[in-house]
Amino acid sequence: MSHSSTIISDGGYLASELACYLQTAAVDIALAGMQTIEQQYDARYSARSYHYQLSSGKLQLLALTLYLPMSTSSADIERARMTAIKAALAWHKSSLSQNEHVAETHDILVFDIQLTDNVVDGHKKNTDSQDSKQLNHLQHAFGARYFLEDLVVDMSEGGQQLQVFSWHDWHSILVAVQTPCELWRFLNYHLEQLQYSAISHVPSFVSEEVLVAEFLQSASLFTPAITVDNALIKYDIQDKPNPALVAMALAYKNQSTTAQMYQQHMQQAATLWSQLSTQMIAAYADKQTSSNDQESSPEPLGFRWQQQLLDESLFSRHELIRTLYRHPKQSKTLQQDGYIVHQHSYETLGRHYVLIFYGQDAQAKNSKNVIQPNLAKIAQDVATRLPIAELHHIVVLGIDFITEANETFIDINVWIQSVDAMTQRERQLTKQIQQLKSKKSHQNTQKAEKQTAQNSESHPQSDKLLQVRLSLSIPARKK
Repeated sequence: MSHSSTIISDGGYLASELACYLQTAAVDIALAGMQTIEQQYDARYSARSYHYQLSSGKLQLLALTLYLPMSTSSADIERARMTAIKAALAWHKSSLSQNEHVAETHDILVFDIQLTDNVVDGHKKNTDSQDSKQLNHLQHAFGARYFLEDLVVDMSEGGQQLQVFSWHDWHSILVAVQTPCELWRFLNYHLEQLQYSAISHVPSFVSEEVLVAEFLQSASLFTPAITVDNALIKYDIQDKPNPALVAMALAYKNQSTTAQMYQQHMQQAATLWSQLSTQMIAAYADKQTSSNDQESSPEPLGFRWQQQLLDESLFSRHELIRTLYRHPKQSKTLQQDGYIVHQHSYETLGRHYVLIFYGQDAQAKNSKNVIQPNLAKIAQDVATRLPIAELHHIVVLGIDFITEANETFIDINVWIQSVDAMTQRERQLTKQIQQLKSKKSHQNTQKAEKQTAQNSESHPQSDKLLQVRLSLSIPARKK
């Protein structure tokens, strides 16, 4: 192991997004066996446990930092590293025996090694502050081969596994996957690869960097969105598959040249949605504070709302941003009058968006002064009318495009309405209504197909695959 160190971005936007899902404050952990390292190598360590509740399940993260003198040899670093990992694995095994097993859980160890001239001072600085941007982190890695050859760990499918990452790899993964949804699915994928390696006795991946790139380039990235898309058609919310989803999934499946362009668009959209979500919640909190309401604090509600906004996949964020940035291309009449766009989350069937683009005409029925005070009522009305049994949240966005000094900005008002689960009777009635609608829709489709077939015989046309383009030039308004 070399003594090279690195300073990288501390997890990008995803690191900040995960903070919204933190259930309790970090807890300091004492690891049995670490005293040996401290005495033998004049080292120090810190271990903290973090518990995140994501929409897909519980993420339990143990952050372990080992401080070693700058003069420590490569061989001693490797021995200390292995001892520290064994201590973490023993702690994990003990904690599993003491706590009830939760099915949807990922247990993660993020292991950081820092070489410093003053071990005690370096340990104190990190203990006093969570800001690791000014610290040097020894670049090291694990990968599948490490747990097959250097430190053999039972990675069988039974039981709750501890997935081990170096600090550098973990934060590189956060930067790459960008969203909590993709992070959770990558951890599923990572665990599957480790288990496959254990069964086949052949390393299934060379490095975390290669594995996360493979994950993000796979057509399976769109599987959740396709599932939601099919359900929306079944519920008669839309009459055909989303053309953008079809185009992007096919591009990934065929590894076409446009796949890279789509990936860049999704990455840009994910960042923009993260920024806009933060801006929306901050604006709501400011409004609550300015109302001088001392009886209730906006933070808990703001946190819950932000979790809903951030619980969107790369593709889902892409579609939301794409809808926003279509607005400047709309007709002047439509922009003056304002209009409403219904859009569903492509991460969960339970979340529906209502995007209301404020009319520039102050007298229009969709003007800001008419719509903004009624966002909550609009959300409640949509919740009662939308025939989706799985529905759990309605997100209403009031969107204002503002031009100042030849620059265009976006201001967004938000209201998120939680929806109670349907009763069994309501589900039955909803299903009956959907069946009637589906039957009528099927009849109309047959007529349309018959007419299309007749037209095609006389006017044959060639279908072209939709090219999805995303123009990202309008920033959120700076406060």
